[in-house]
Amino acid sequence: MSIEIANVGKRFGGFVALDDVSVSIPAGQLTALLGPSGGGKSTLLRIIAGLERADTGRVEIDGVDATGLPPQKRNVGFVFQHYAAFKHLSVRRNVAFGLEIRKRGRDEIRRRVDELLALVHLEQFADRLPSQLSGGQRQRMALARALAVEPTVLLLDEPFGALDAKVRKELRDWLRRLHDEVHVTTVFVTHDQEEALEVADEIVVINEGRVEQIGSPDQLYDAPANEFVMRFLGPVTQLGDQLVRPHDLQIRTGAAAPAAVAGRVSRVTRVGFEIRVDVTTEPGQVVAVTLTRNEFLALGVDTGAAVWLTIAPGSPTTTAAASRPVTAAPSLAGSR
Repeated sequence: MSIEIANVGKRFGGFVALDDVSVSIPAGQLTALLGPSGGGKSTLLRIIAGLERADTGRVEIDGVDATGLPPQKRNVGFVFQHYAAFKHLSVRRNVAFGLEIRKRGRDEIRRRVDELLALVHLEQFADRLPSQLSGGQRQRMALARALAVEPTVLLLDEPFGALDAKVRKELRDWLRRLHDEVHVTTVFVTHDQEEALEVADEIVVINEGRVEQIGSPDQLYDAPANEFVMRFLGPVTQLGDQLVRPHDLQIRTGAAAPAAVAGRVSRVTRVGFEIRVDVTTEPGQVVAVTLTRNEFLALGVDTGAAVWLTIAPGSPTTTAAASRPVTAAPSLAGSR
């Protein structure tokens, strides 16, 4: 089911959480609301769910104006970061809870719960308590419980934020496969750029209560609308007044190429299969370049070597604000 958010505004006292936000989410799509903490993404999700009331604007779900509807009238499934499980109920009873309060028949509940436990690979844990599950298993239980009532929209608020990196990676892959099976319109909040780029069909970048850009992961990464999107969606460095991805920079030795910038290698760091090379240009700007191990070995340079820097043709760039420092930005993993 499609979701239309039109001119939504929300204030908490003097704080503007959302400022005239409009987003169109097609039916069956997996959409990420991505942005820094406090940017407004969770507030927008809660307004879609009916857990918060917008001050201005409207929300439509499948063509129906849901702006004034309470949460129980919106047929929305909501999964929180911390599971919100009933600790005294088994996994089976947790998943069945929404069906039981809707007075569904016993056979229907049993059949639906069995289907969902199989879907999320928890059938062997049906009789355990939530405390007997791992974090990843509890989150899969929470997703099964949200899906039990067959919602038209599934909303996930930082669903993997409380888990360690390895489990987050596994659940990202699992969520993408699950969505491809059930095809429910899904919106999830995250501040993790890699999570959004890997899982989502479309990303809505929100910052300071406003939408900065909407597009596919490829569109946002390869054609950022502005400096904020460029900096937020992946590692960046700065060459002159241009922001550029470190892997889009080329290091040359010998004679200068057209538009090349002279510098010297000031630091070399190996991180797994990557070699990160810091080059200090003649104006004193530190520029980060990312190379593969084979590319670095082929160059044959080391600390102190004189080199030339160029931006690879066709690479996405944007002009940096004059007030920004001219130091290398952190890597993708470090900027979450």
